Amino acid sequence: MRASFKIASLLLAIAASPAFADGPKVSRLPGVPGQTPEAARAGRPAGEDTINLTISRGHAPPVSAATGVLARALRNDATTPRILRELTIMRTALFVKSDYEINQHIPMIKACGYTDAKIEAVKNWRASSLFDERERALLAFVDQMLAGGDVDDPTFDTFSKHFTPKEIIEIAVTVSNYVATGLYTNAIRLEIEKDGRQAFIGKC
Repeated sequence: MRASFKIASLLLAIAASPAFADGPKVSRLPGVPGQTPEAARAGRPAGEDTINLTISRGHAPPVSAATGVLARALRNDATTPRILRELTIMRTALFVKSDYEINQHIPMIKACGYTDAKIEAVKNWRASSLFDERERALLAFVDQMLAGGDVDDPTFDTFSKHFTPKEIIEIAVTVSNYVATGLYTNAIRLEIEKDGRQAFIGKC
């Protein structure tokens, strides 16, 4: 009887431990066992918040790790000017209607110098005078990618006058990555952080 009580007490203690407890529920999925913001932050750079996108992907650690490698390469190792990569992301997030990604990247594009008026103008950039020739070439390319990926020759020729082959790859992969990420955030109804947590902005 006493042994059974001890075993039951031990099992209850284990079940109540952080490693077995559900983490915060940040989407329509259940919380990830043991995946608190603190646990999810392990191994990440000092001062970098753990956002709900990372927490939700804790259900599939190998996939989370792989997507993290790509995201960091696009953010930290690309040669395309950061402000143009953020413009690419913002246009893509608007296209897929990912409120989560829009919310995360507004502080980033502002940190790179965009005003509220220019961010708003991304929605209807063709009618705006706020974008220069290079930005407009990029946005035209992004829009045709988003429309199905078949970029016509005149659009591509104009685009390629402003960007190197390496930059073209970086921009095209950024579009495809954020289409996927935006659709993911919509499908699982990922909650926008309301506590100030923000993805690492880095340098512009």
